[in-house]
Amino acid sequence: MDYVGPFTFNAVRFALGSLSLIPLILLLQKRQPRSSELKHKPVLKGAIMAGVALFAGASLQQAGLVYTTAGNAGFITGLYVVIVPILGLFWRQRPHVGTWLGAILAAVGLYFLSVTESFAISFGDLLVLIGAFFWAGHVLLIGWLAPQTDSLKLASAQFAVCSILSLLTALVVEVITLEAIWEAGVPILYGGLGSVGIAYTLQVIAQRDSHPAHSAIILSLEGVFAAIGGWLLLNEMLSLRGFFGCALMLAGMIFSEMVVFFSQKGRSLQAATNHRH
Repeated sequence: MDYVGPFTFNAVRFALGSLSLIPLILLLQKRQPRSSELKHKPVLKGAIMAGVALFAGASLQQAGLVYTTAGNAGFITGLYVVIVPILGLFWRQRPHVGTWLGAILAAVGLYFLSVTESFAISFGDLLVLIGAFFWAGHVLLIGWLAPQTDSLKLASAQFAVCSILSLLTALVVEVITLEAIWEAGVPILYGGLGSVGIAYTLQVIAQRDSHPAHSAIILSLEGVFAAIGGWLLLNEMLSLRGFFGCALMLAGMIFSEMVVFFSQKGRSLQAATNHRH
């Protein structure tokens, strides 16, 4: 953000992420029989929906980072651990009670992290918070699309949609120069090849078999890494109140996943016992 605006950054990094998957897609296509290839139409339609959600979430998060810390942004974005099960009700999904209890803990933690004692929230935190709703929508969309489309094609296409929307916005509200992009080259390369090309793609592949609420809990651990990274790389410091909020959010995430894990374990043991009898 010292060199380029948020929309320019997202335009370049999502373009890199999309292009980085094309060689892998072509390689896998050669190895697969034509009969197993999925239709392009569902991929394109789904990619447009997912790309719009991704664009909104990424843009609000990146803009918010101009006004708040990386640690705060990471934990607030993680609030979609609460939003996903709520929005999931509209998809007739019924999360486990442990997911709800963990989500409440995470929401209380967010309050201590971002809302001051005077009940005010910073502008940057507010932008990231609004973006969390779009991240939640993105998780739900990928959970719906991934099982019925080619994961790599879906990932590459949604990145392309996000890049185009970001570029169009950047042309209107920002000044784009090659010199500035070059100066921001290292973060752009990491954001494009690491964050987008690897991490977002693995999310799409993993969500073929993972419940959206469970995915949100695991993905929200980015808050922990954001706080640690902000401390190690950017010399960001959290107040005692902020640490307490982070601890509550982390506890909620872990609690939700552990309750679901042991519940599934119990059902598996019960089914095995019934089978033996």
